[in-house]
Order: sequence, then C-alpha cells, then structure tokens
Amino acid sequence: MNASWDTLKLLADPTRLRILALLLREELSVAELQEILGMAQSRISSQLAMLRQADAVTDRREGKKAFYSLRPGLPAKTRALLAAACDAVAELPELAEDHTNLERILQKRRAHQEQYFNLIAGRLGKNYFPGRSWEAIGHLALRLAPAITVADLGAGEGLISQLLARRVAKIWCIDNSPRMVEVGTALAKKNGFANLTYKLGDIEAVPLPDRSVDLAILSQALHHAQHPQTAVDEAARILRPGGQLLVLDLREHGFEKARELYADVWLGFKESALHGFLKQAGFQHVEINTVAREPAEPHFETLLASGVKPGR
Repeated sequence: MNASWDTLKLLADPTRLRILALLLREELSVAELQEILGMAQSRISSQLAMLRQADAVTDRREGKKAFYSLRPGLPAKTRALLAAACDAVAELPELAEDHTNLERILQKRRAHQEQYFNLIAGRLGKNYFPGRSWEAIGHLALRLAPAITVADLGAGEGLISQLLARRVAKIWCIDNSPRMVEVGTALAKKNGFANLTYKLGDIEAVPLPDRSVDLAILSQALHHAQHPQTAVDEAARILRPGGQLLVLDLREHGFEKARELYADVWLGFKESALHGFLKQAGFQHVEINTVAREPAEPHFETLLASGVKPGR
C-alpha cells in the first residue's frame, strides 16, 4: 500500500472496511471473522487475500489456523486513514453488531484460557457428578467480586460456597435435602465460615426476601428442577437491581441413564433454551459460553450462562 489513493480504493468495499475495523482492535482467525461477520469463509478469505496483497494485513499460522492482523509496519498516515474511515461508520448497525460479536468472541477466548483451574484438584467431592469439575467451577468463581451477598441455589454439599466464603460478605445456601443442609451446616462450622448459612428450601420457591442478594448461582441444579423457568424467575426475584445470575449446567445430551444414576429431570439444556429462560425472566446482557468438555464418554459439556437484572 504505497499511496493514500490505494488505501481509499480498499476502503470502498464495505466487507473489507468491516474486516479492517475488527483487525484494528484484535488479531482474529478466519473462523472468528466468519462467526463475527456471519459470512461464508470463501467471501472472507477472498477479501483477506486482497488486503494481504495490498500489504494492509499480515497472517500468522498456528497449527491449522490462520490469524490475521494489521501489518505492524503500516505508515502512520495509512493507519490514521484506516482509523478515520472506521470511526466514520462506527455507528452503523452492521459495525455495532460486529463490535458486539467481537466482544463475545474475546469472552470465549478468555474462558478457554482459564483451563488451568483443572490442574488444581480434578473433580470435586468423593463421588462423580456430570459436569461438575474444578475447571467449570473456576470459570464461575473468577466472575465474583468481594463484599457481596450470594445465594447458592441448589447448593448440595456447598462445595462452591465453601470456596467462595473467604471472598464474599454473606452466602445463603439453599437446598431441599434436610441431610444436605445438616452436612453443609456442619462443614461451614468446622471451617469457621460464620458468613455461610444453610436454609432448607426449593429453588422454585426460594426462602429469601425480594431484592436481598447481589449474586445468584444455579450450579448443576437447574437440570434437577421440575420447572426450570420458575427457578430462574425466583433467582431474578431475590436479586437486587444490577445483580447477576450465573447458571452452570450441562449442555443437552442423550445419556438417558443420567435420570437413574443422578436423579436428573432434564438431560441438560440447549444454549437457546438457557438464553430463553434468562431473557423471559427479564435479565439483560445474557451471555452463554461452553466452559468444559469431559474427555470420557458421553463427553458431557458444561455451559455457563450469565445475565444482569436491570434497574441500576
């Protein structure tokens, strides 16, 4: 790219301009660009080839993937012209949607990078439960902030709450099993967690007041609910405005024996189903990511869904 005139000709194509606007912010693979732009790979690859021939972008190989970025040695005037063109169309719906999709892609990257949690201890507890691992729980725990009130809905033995009790102000553990409440209460006392309290109750009728917590967690509990939408609605009810819901659960699967082995009511959920539960309950900024896939058959996958209660 030797002249501003050549740059202007490149920018005349809307697809190339959208690609350049993305690469101004982040190095991206062809597959990521395809997902962000919603275009066929052939169309994106042909535009990238033109940009590469014009020395506007460069590519980097990592295994079978090719990652593209702006050429580091672009003249300052050329880079300024690119930035000005992208800024001029930034408010267009297509560019705004690209920005949203880029943020989602970057979130997926961050989720993938947090795999080191799997090295801490393997699976939680003495018994096996599908989808419950340090890897998945680590993704959830990293989203927490200190000095908040948490409701762990369907807490079971309270493993998540035991991990978080040192960081948050107050944790309510809700479970419908008297034995789980007894065991969890004893464990909290043994560990000296005065801020961790168990209450007997159902996730579809949570025994907590309206707008009383900052964070609600449904970790591997929603697929035990008779009415998942009701459980999500209850989480919304007890959250303060601006509070967040985190749902950690299995992706829909076909392992029918889970009903007998683990008392599962639902064989996981599709991403679209989880998204629908949260949106119907009124949550905003709903995000869903795959955070774990078990290597052994039936290869259970774990989804992490999140949403924010409006009002703040």
